[in-house]
Amino acid sequence: MYTDLTNICITAEASIRETIAQMDVGRIGIVLVVDFDDNLLGTVTDGDVRRAVLANIDLDGSITLLLEQKQHSVFAEAITAPAGADRATLQGILQQHSIHHLPLVDVDQKVVALVTLDEFVPRQETSLQAVIMAGGAGTRLRPLTDNVPKPMLPVGDQPLLEIIVGQLRDAGIKQLNVAVHHQSEQITQHFGDGRKYGVEIGYVTEDRPLGTAGAIGLLGSPQGTLLIIYGDIFTQVDFRAMLAYHQEQTADLTVAVQRYEMQVPYGVVECQGSSVQRLTEKPTLNFFVNAGIYLLEPQAQRLIPNGEPSDMTEIIEKTLGQGMNVAAFPIHEGWIDIGQQEQYQQAQVDAKNLKRSQ
Repeated sequence: MYTDLTNICITAEASIRETIAQMDVGRIGIVLVVDFDDNLLGTVTDGDVRRAVLANIDLDGSITLLLEQKQHSVFAEAITAPAGADRATLQGILQQHSIHHLPLVDVDQKVVALVTLDEFVPRQETSLQAVIMAGGAGTRLRPLTDNVPKPMLPVGDQPLLEIIVGQLRDAGIKQLNVAVHHQSEQITQHFGDGRKYGVEIGYVTEDRPLGTAGAIGLLGSPQGTLLIIYGDIFTQVDFRAMLAYHQEQTADLTVAVQRYEMQVPYGVVECQGSSVQRLTEKPTLNFFVNAGIYLLEPQAQRLIPNGEPSDMTEIIEKTLGQGMNVAAFPIHEGWIDIGQQEQYQQAQVDAKNLKRSQ
């Protein structure tokens, strides 16, 4: 039971951006929106926030925008329980409404605590397996990668690949494969069979570079949902939340996406024929970019050729071409690709700040 509400509650005056930051601190997938007397006004879940990001809602807008969007859904009113309810009653409410979080309120409707389904039904080790793509040469990071494979470069006080393995383990993923090629012996000798790190690790060795997906084709017949993550990604993404989102969307393939802004350094002229329609001075463009993390169901995995070079971009196109459901999972947690010197140095700063905040 959460009784310290410091990192769980937020006022209605907060922005969506501030709510996301609060959610990243709390790390339980929900924030409770309250007034200045701690009366519950509503709840905002991880899914609510990610849907807002996909909808390009102004993140500097008020959190009440998200509450208003829920007014026409089954979640228009927050489901609560009285603070004095017994455990059986609380578990019954959670299971009856198929919810994971339950605010407890006193007789004046003030929030006093929060319970989660995990307190009654412990999380089971997931059957989800993962593949870490760690075969790249990291040429853009030379000379750092002259003698060290890119995923083994230190971020903070650990090799990046060790950080990723730990994050997957903490998310309940215990069956891992690591795709290796460049200086592969450093990776295999460091991790061995994975028992030292609380996981089981197998290795997929690429005799030649097979692209960002080709190694998956060497795994054999698909057995279930598979998580793929590139070995040069430093992120605090919630893998459990990604799996829940993937299942909620009944997706065949889910791709994690990250918002990316780019300012055009010139005035942009829009024309129709020879006529100027509009001129916008140095506009900022917003995109969703591929974040290098995927969830694939067996039917999507089977589109990856066995032993032939293949990229995830091609597999996504094939999946779409066959009418399968491809979902986008927007990342609001920290994310950085260390593939270039500037990004690698930024990852060091982010790691230091993250450690300081823990």
